Amino acid sequence: MSKKGYSPDNAACEGCFGRLKNEMYYGRRWTSADELETTINAYIKFYNTTRIKVSLGGYSINQYRALNQLEPKLS
Repeated sequence: MSKKGYSPDNAACEGCFGRLKNEMYYGRRWTSADELETTINAYIKFYNTTRIKVSLGGYSINQYRALNQLEPKLS
């Protein structure tokens, strides 16, 4: 997330965290930190490779990037 007061970056991050909690976290009990970490990593992989986004024309994030040859920003 970005510095205080720069809401466009924070909104995207908060939205992603909110979806992660709603779709993966709530309603489950975790027996260890390792189990939670493994599940979060699996969800992030699912989110980027499988979960479709209507705003991207029904493609997953990785499919959309591949079709449009977009490189992820590493800033």
